[in-house]
Amino acid sequence: MGNFHNVNAKKIEKVFYGRIKIENATSLFVFQKDGLVQNLIHNLKYRGRQEIGEELGKWLGEELVQVSDYQLIDYVLPVPLHRKRLLERGYNQVEKFGIEIAKKLNAKYIDYILKKISYNQKQSKRGRGTRWVNTSETYGIQDESLLVNAHILLVDDIVTTGATLEACVQALQSIPGIKISIATMAITE
Repeated sequence: MGNFHNVNAKKIEKVFYGRIKIENATSLFVFQKDGLVQNLIHNLKYRGRQEIGEELGKWLGEELVQVSDYQLIDYVLPVPLHRKRLLERGYNQVEKFGIEIAKKLNAKYIDYILKKISYNQKQSKRGRGTRWVNTSETYGIQDESLLVNAHILLVDDIVTTGATLEACVQALQSIPGIKISIATMAITE
């Protein structure tokens, strides 16, 4: 397994330390402003280049299948977009990323259980300090019985403050016996 997993896992764990309970966390890249990773994610999110998410999912899936902590993942769930944002963009930028990881881990990809309830301004247009307030209590669960005693892998594109993933985990942790791990394309420095 590449060294990136251990280094970036520690960065993600540091973001969430004392905030939420997660089993494991990993990220493919460290995101730097005006760098290659920013360009890749921008092309994926805003220019319709969904094949980027697909290739990154294959890459991370290949890495994770070699790590025992990720071999027992039951379901892969994407951080959801609000239906209005989904209509604007036409796709969830982490869908193909999550689908490819699920294939590699022999897990099921499910995109309907975790829902974004409230619609708000794009996180990328907000300052770091206002992102946490903006995401609290904006996610809901439907059909939660499927995830009782399951180990899920929650996938997203980028971790900045961790507010979005934290809100998702808080919504999911009400499910009895659930274990939650996180995988992202990138984490900011």
